[in-house]
Amino acid sequence: MKRDHTVKWVGDLGFMGTAGSGHSIVMDSDKQVGMSPMEMLLLGTAGCAAIDLVMILKKGRQKVMDAHVEIGGTRREEMPKVYTAVDMHFVVKGIDIDPKKVERAIDLAMEKYCSASAQLKALATFTTSYEIVDADLPA
Repeated sequence: MKRDHTVKWVGDLGFMGTAGSGHSIVMDSDKQVGMSPMEMLLLGTAGCAAIDLVMILKKGRQKVMDAHVEIGGTRREEMPKVYTAVDMHFVVKGIDIDPKKVERAIDLAMEKYCSASAQLKALATFTTSYEIVDADLPA
């Protein structure tokens, strides 16, 4: 197994995480300084699913102009405070977006392609929802 990611202590409870790709991020228990590792876990899951969603929709010839995922989680009270429930809301903006294709893309992302959600599903229940914003309509 290749160890190409590192986390280095930078003082107090701050750490600099560097991935094998060379990208870095600050982690800290003080949310004023950096993201907590648990926040990063949720964001990583949303990012993984969002990438899959957009790729699947584009492959399905959907005219996607923008997309984002809103995510939240509930953690248990006792240690370790793992996520027990995760809720994801997908928002897709585009022209003539087919709701059936969005539903299918979310299902594929969450059940087949997104490794991060598959990992979290071992301990947490997931709920998903979506909305489509028509880019042809005035704001």
